[in-house]
Amino acid sequence: MTTPSAAATTSSPSAVHSEATSPRRGSLGPVGLVLAGGVSVQFGAALAVGLMPRAGALGVVTLRLLAAAVVLLVICRPRLRGHSRTDWGTVIVFGVTMGAMNGLFYQAAARIPLGAAVTLEVLGPLALSVLASRRAINFVWAGLALAGVFLLGGGGFGDLDLAGVAFALGAGAMWATYIVFSARTGRRFPQADGLALAMGVAALLMLPLGIAESGTKLLDPVTIALGSAVAIMSSVLPYTLELLALRRLPASTFAILMSLEPALAATAGFLILDQALSAFQAAAIALVVVASMGAVRTQVGRGKVKGLEPVS
Repeated sequence: MTTPSAAATTSSPSAVHSEATSPRRGSLGPVGLVLAGGVSVQFGAALAVGLMPRAGALGVVTLRLLAAAVVLLVICRPRLRGHSRTDWGTVIVFGVTMGAMNGLFYQAAARIPLGAAVTLEVLGPLALSVLASRRAINFVWAGLALAGVFLLGGGGFGDLDLAGVAFALGAGAMWATYIVFSARTGRRFPQADGLALAMGVAALLMLPLGIAESGTKLLDPVTIALGSAVAIMSSVLPYTLELLALRRLPASTFAILMSLEPALAATAGFLILDQALSAFQAAAIALVVVASMGAVRTQVGRGKVKGLEPVS
């Protein structure tokens, strides 16, 4: 599987310079990958909400990660030899982070509404965007997106289950860590090999927890089929697209783009779960979209995209 990002790491210096100085090709490509991944993961999350009564929150996570790991390992057939200790350390941390992020998020979704869980979770990437940014304008876009996130949550979270809020915030912290180690894994392993290995680590981490909670429910054919669909939509497609995008997109811009997740979740809820949007929520979504567009515009205006340098 050849990707533009993979090609960038092996092309000649002149080719890298040509791509880096072409902002449209260098920016809109990875941005499109991020957005496609966001759509897939949120529609998968809407499907997972219906699966939780059958298998429990941890059971859903286990099925999702196991199915995703099998698919990716079969397709990628990652090479196990020839990697340094640092390579393996990176992919193991990435896998542990992935498992923790999914486990915490579904624990949150089992206690508070999906939109609120996503809204709280996205605070992690937003915080990363501020910490990683080197330009003052990114603080403006992050602030605008943060305002939209709170508006989408109704302006406050005082009536929500506190454990659910804590789980969602924990998932947000893991999401920020995921962004960092996804980028590092993408630079150390070819194509999606690192992702496949990390998904296997995450599946092994969650398997005993899923069995403890759901037991034989995980063996039901319908549950397995639904869990596999969630895996494709919420793990295989989005994680692959985001890993490829992060090879060419700065972590700060990627994190701000993640502020679109509450808007995408609201859209999925409307189309699949018949959850209508209020004017208040629509205004919040507009703020988030404007902030994300501003982040992309700023990146294009720089005339180059970080992450195109050949990996040593």
